[in-house]
Amino acid sequence: MQTTLYYVHDPMCSWCWGFEPTRARLFSALAGRILIRRLLGGLAPDSAAPMPDSMRRSLQQTWSRIQQVIPGTEFNFDFWTDCAPRRSTYPSNRAVIAARLQGAAFDQPMTTRIQRAYFIEARNPSDNETLIALAEDIGLDAERFASDLVDDTTQQKLLAEIRTSRELGIDSFPSLAVVSGDNLAHIGLNYTDADAMLDQIEGLIG
Repeated sequence: MQTTLYYVHDPMCSWCWGFEPTRARLFSALAGRILIRRLLGGLAPDSAAPMPDSMRRSLQQTWSRIQQVIPGTEFNFDFWTDCAPRRSTYPSNRAVIAARLQGAAFDQPMTTRIQRAYFIEARNPSDNETLIALAEDIGLDAERFASDLVDDTTQQKLLAEIRTSRELGIDSFPSLAVVSGDNLAHIGLNYTDADAMLDQIEGLIG
């Protein structure tokens, strides 16, 4: 019976960014011991509307909160003055899928590149032009990527991953779940201690 660890995330999720160092340590400890499947959760649908001021303030407060909860997490608050924020993360989700179409190994590098662009470089991954430039940065065929990014097949793949994450009972990000046959177990997140989650997972996989 195959056991799978699902990681549900969104490239523009600020808590996912804070979780990234601990997630990397956890996955490294589990390498070769369990199948790991990454799923895109689709935090915010496509929108051309400017982000309301109240939401802008709320997200900046979230960034500050993350820095308190997860020491060492970096954010560049210039994003809020240098860019025109929109509550729209689906483009960045599709970008990860479009990257995968050129090789599954591009999933993590594309996610990381989007995160760094957004949280460190104050660039807007809600914009396709930004995403195409980031794809080129990691060695993708930019022309093919640009085409795949707006292809309806890519959107359908995203919607399928969102459905799968909801079927797992997941609607917040980041989230971890272990599935073995008909058994589903949600893993309690620890943003700073990979061992705490590793213990939970090891208890499920034996």
